[in-house]
Amino acid sequence: MAVVYTLLVLFLAVFVAGFILLVMGAINFDFSNSEIPPGVNQPVKLRIIHIILICRAVVGKILENIGICSQVSFLRYMQDKKTLGVDTKLFIKDLWFEKVPVRIYQPKVPSASQRRGVVFFHGGGWILGSLETHEKLCRSIARESESVVVSVGYRLAPEHKYPAAYEDCLNATIHFMKDSEHYSVDPARIIVCGDSAGGNLAAAVSQTLAGRSDLPKLRAQILIYPGLQALDFNLPSYHQNRGVPLLFRERAAFYVLQYLNGDASNLEEVLEGSHIPIDITLNYRKWVSPDNIPEEFKVRGYKPQVLLDCPTEVNETVKRFCEPNLCPLLAEDAIVHQLPESFILTCEYDVLRDDGLLYKKRLEDNGVRVTWYHLEDGFHGIIHSFNSDWFSFSSGKRGLDNII
Repeated sequence: MAVVYTLLVLFLAVFVAGFILLVMGAINFDFSNSEIPPGVNQPVKLRIIHIILICRAVVGKILENIGICSQVSFLRYMQDKKTLGVDTKLFIKDLWFEKVPVRIYQPKVPSASQRRGVVFFHGGGWILGSLETHEKLCRSIARESESVVVSVGYRLAPEHKYPAAYEDCLNATIHFMKDSEHYSVDPARIIVCGDSAGGNLAAAVSQTLAGRSDLPKLRAQILIYPGLQALDFNLPSYHQNRGVPLLFRERAAFYVLQYLNGDASNLEEVLEGSHIPIDITLNYRKWVSPDNIPEEFKVRGYKPQVLLDCPTEVNETVKRFCEPNLCPLLAEDAIVHQLPESFILTCEYDVLRDDGLLYKKRLEDNGVRVTWYHLEDGFHGIIHSFNSDWFSFSSGKRGLDNII
């Protein structure tokens, strides 16, 4: 019995030591490939959050390797486990719009007229995120703007590939627009809003609804550091911020491939730019080009990328990258000029910064009124963590105040 006990203790010791070494190795590897520039808001706090996220990812991978659950399932579980109590200022109810789960936040304070409506799409790279992860943010928007907020729990990749998320968001939005007066919302004052991947979905939904004559015109779109294209992962912001948490350049490409195909088998080709034929790339250069980025955003360094030829078999797997419902930056002018008033928030230390800047230019070139707010000390994901107790960032609160 003593021998068995001793062996068990030794096994546990080896397991714990191996686990610690694995976590430390992952942290060291991630550190060597990451950078937090001195201009980032509260860099020490960001580094700590980054370490926590690395540890979660490592634990998830261990659980996946021993057959307990997938890494994605574990990460989703860790994100969703926090629950908030009753809000004294809001009525909160879970419903279904066209088989899509939604959560509605309605201010309790009486209103003399119909309210504004905000349809919100959460971020998370189309893989993570949920109604729960953006609960605090949606509550704040509803309370501070005295709006009815509808948070959409769209289907996630890789289980549900493109266009599942887009279709869920579109169907939920149309349902709300048709039934808005039931929630005391003015049908002429409905806004679509989203952060990161949610910003992508908001832009795509806004474009689809722009030509609809059977529905009220959207009042506005709010795009919070949106990802809007997958043609060029070598724009200045992708080079300058490629290793800045919380979104690395490689991870941005990984997410969009997971959304499109359910796997990332063409990651290297996408990163080097050999996933799209040169003639198609040149055709879209009028919209997706470093030449359209203001010079002040290139001072931290930028090296133009040489165009590479695209193997036919690679293009076949990612050719839908040219669809505006996946990459809204590629929509034709005839659609863009019909878009509603827009608010775009970008962060200096974010790989997706230039997607927002390019879309801002496209909208303005087509006569769409744009309010642009740039967080010079911000990083990707900063709005989402604006009021997460110790993990909050003053810059994130500043960004949210401007959104409100």
